[in-house]
Amino acid sequence: MEFYTQALQTLIGEFERLPGIGRKTAERLAYHVLRSSAEEILKLSEAIEKVKETVRNCRICFNIAEQDLCPICEDPARDRSTICVVEQPKELYAIEKTGAYRGSYHVLMGTFAPLEGITPEDLTIEPLLRRVGEGVREVILATNPNFEGDGTALFIAERLKAFPGVRVTRLARGIPSGSLLEHASKTIVSDALEGRRSLD
Repeated sequence: MEFYTQALQTLIGEFERLPGIGRKTAERLAYHVLRSSAEEILKLSEAIEKVKETVRNCRICFNIAEQDLCPICEDPARDRSTICVVEQPKELYAIEKTGAYRGSYHVLMGTFAPLEGITPEDLTIEPLLRRVGEGVREVILATNPNFEGDGTALFIAERLKAFPGVRVTRLARGIPSGSLLEHASKTIVSDALEGRRSLD
C-alpha cells in the first residue's frame, strides 16, 4: 500500500532520478520541500529555472558559461599554448582549485563508452583537434584513470599524432586507478599535474 499522496509520490520519483539519490534521500528531500515555506521553494525553483535559461557551454572550450566565453577563455593571462583535456566541467574545477595550472582547457563532455552507445563523434574531439592546429604546444590528457578515461585518452593521443610538433602528456598516477578526478584532494591533483608524462 502506498502511503504518499500522488503529488508527493511524483516529487519523490523526480528526486530519485537525480544522480546519487536513492529512495530514502529522495523521501527526505521531498519532506524538506513540504516543511519549507513557499518563499524558500520559489527561490529554489527560480534558481533552477535561471540555470536552465542562462547557463551554456563556452564556445571555445565547452566549459560552463553564462556568456559566449567562460571566464578562463576570457582571461588574457592564461597560456593558450597548453590545453588540459578533461571529461566534464567538474574535473576542470578540481584542477583549478589547485592553482597549479595556468593554461587553457577543453571539456570533452563525456568519455568514449561503446557499451553505452557513446562514440567519439558524441564528444568534442573535433573542436579540440581544430584548436590544437592553432599553435598549441602541449595537450595534457586529464581524463579519469579508469577504463573509459584511459580508452578516451588513448584515442585522442592517436588522433594527435597528426600534429608532430605537439607534446601529448597524461596526468601522473598520483590519482589512484579507477578513481574520479573530482574526488581527489588538491595536493594529489597538483602532484599529478606536475608529474605528467609523455604519451608516445
